[in-house]
Amino acid sequence: MKTATPVQRKVTRPRADALRNRERIVTAAREMFVEYGPEVPLDEIARRAGVGNATVYRNFPDRDALVREVVCSVMDRTALAAEGALAETGDAFEALSRFVHTAADERISALCPMVQSTFEKHHPDLEASRERLEELVGELMERARQAGQLRGDVGVGDMMVAVSQLSRPPAGTVCAGIDRFLHRHLQLFLDGLRAPAHSTLPGTPMTMEDLRQA
Repeated sequence: MKTATPVQRKVTRPRADALRNRERIVTAAREMFVEYGPEVPLDEIARRAGVGNATVYRNFPDRDALVREVVCSVMDRTALAAEGALAETGDAFEALSRFVHTAADERISALCPMVQSTFEKHHPDLEASRERLEELVGELMERARQAGQLRGDVGVGDMMVAVSQLSRPPAGTVCAGIDRFLHRHLQLFLDGLRAPAHSTLPGTPMTMEDLRQA
């Protein structure tokens, strides 16, 4: 009896132009969510991306899917910045500082409200991106702390809340003019993180779990 052999299936990979279209959609959506908020019409996003409405819906069946992809994309880009900072071999606090300024430029704060109100908070893709970012930021902070440069009474949650609050106004607001003060105010915050501390902070260090529960 002849033994049956497994059926060889051809693996279909997305075409290069399809991948470029998807990236253009995510980039355009990120820009417009920051400028106008998460309710910006999808046809406007398609127009800015230079694709048809059908292309948007072929990649993202609904608004929640697109918003989730944008938020994950921003967190992944921020995580890459954290990895780059961890790869630096110089001053640990300066590496942490450069990461904080880069994270602010990713406009995480404008996207945070979308995580809270637009889609499933525990989606596997979102949780994977968030956990990776939290771990890397924690490593950056711990390295600076071990070097005696970062005060010991701050947690990852404290860092992310401060970056979010200082970095950008909420999406869709008309306060964009304050952007020119962003890095000035971030540097004031960073100076306050240096050890030795000159004050005692009330309460306890905030973890990311504290932040999620809040």
